[in-house]
Amino acid sequence: MGIWYFLILFVGIFLVVKGLLGNKRNGLVLIGVISIAFSIFMFQPRSDEIISELFNFFGIDI
Repeated sequence: MGIWYFLILFVGIFLVVKGLLGNKRNGLVLIGVISIAFSIFMFQPRSDEIISELFNFFGIDI
């Protein structure tokens, strides 16, 4: 599963850099920052338990 988090991290970094180098691409920077934050969160211990609790709270069964 870690490979997917690295992929999200690198895509987020790419989007932030592309958004900062381009003109008026605030959406790319925002999506990039959200992607980076999500991937860093998922690398933390017990993040899977937090996501599982959120799914249970919203009634999503996986």
